[in-house]
Amino acid sequence: MQTIDQYNFAGKKALVRVDFNVPLDKDFRITDDTRIRAATPTIRKILADGGAVILMSHLGRPKGGPEDKYSLRHLVERLGQEYGAPVKFATDAVGDDAVQQAQQLQPGEILLLENLRFHPEEEKGDAGFAQQLARLGDVYVNDAFGTAHRRHASTAVVAESFPQARVGGYLLQSEVDNAERVLNNAARPFTAIMGGAKISDKILIIEQLLDKVDNLLIGGGMAYTFAKAQGGSIGSSLLEADKLELALELIEKAKAKGVNLVLPVDSLIADKFANDANVDVAANQHIPEGWMGLDIGPEAREEFARIIRESKTILWNGPMGVFEMSNFSLGTEYVARAIAEATANGAYSLIGGGDSAAAVNQLGFADQVSYISTGGGALLEYMEGKELPGVAALR
Repeated sequence: MQTIDQYNFAGKKALVRVDFNVPLDKDFRITDDTRIRAATPTIRKILADGGAVILMSHLGRPKGGPEDKYSLRHLVERLGQEYGAPVKFATDAVGDDAVQQAQQLQPGEILLLENLRFHPEEEKGDAGFAQQLARLGDVYVNDAFGTAHRRHASTAVVAESFPQARVGGYLLQSEVDNAERVLNNAARPFTAIMGGAKISDKILIIEQLLDKVDNLLIGGGMAYTFAKAQGGSIGSSLLEADKLELALELIEKAKAKGVNLVLPVDSLIADKFANDANVDVAANQHIPEGWMGLDIGPEAREEFARIIRESKTILWNGPMGVFEMSNFSLGTEYVARAIAEATANGAYSLIGGGDSAAAVNQLGFADQVSYISTGGGALLEYMEGKELPGVAALR
């Protein structure tokens, strides 16, 4: 893969796929600009070389056509502040307005195209649509790791139109480098912490990690399927009834490979799925009828934190409980704090996008971990050993 440092953008128009899929409030204000800031080094490099930048991204999941709430025009002002220069806006990703504005673009100028997903052809990976995008620029730069696992027109297919001029941006490169470091160059002990609701979402990554880690800590809703598989009573906790056999198989595989698979010994339980529920603590194998586990309990918190603090490489993907509800966020907070402490003591920590990244940001630990991935799904697929179309297209 050609890196951005190997390319001189002087006099070139760079067609840059970014991931500006940022959350907006009801007044269209950006509530988390992490993804915007993540792409800035790449854009600055192009401008510093004397190039022009044409930005393309998706936002949300529009249904088959333009919708104002998903318009990228809501980002124009914020982007202007970020780059210290006005950002031009094309009212469509392709067509006359986009072509005209791209043609007139001068070195040092920035043009933002309207939401790619206003065209169904984007997600279909349509070659004709990709060619229309390709006409706008001289060189293709992919800096959208968060969508690199999708073979969409703008993330993979468009690269075919730039056989000599396709490069990975700084963000894409650092995402791949950090994933590689964890997968292939991990200092020991290596601990992975997996949370979230379902084993089925994480099965492939868990199987990959069993060949690599020393400790695998399981929290979140999927822990209850493991507890039930081992003959426990889990009340009305989350259960994947068709994954009980699989849970037992994973426990056996971990044993055979000498991996310390750690399930929570206790849970914070509630009598309903709500922040104002009655709360108690129960052993994970003995949750009473009518109660559900919504977070790891005090003993589990301490055990998880201790193992994390003793680790030299840490991968975290998925919260320990329903951390959006303040009364069930403590397990996730304990994990985040322990990771920050381990990192301060020289460990390398990779936070795997999605809810884990949100938790680390919300709890104020973002600058105390080694790397926060911008791509939850893309990172998981990379770690599962799959080739990401967006990365493969740059080779």
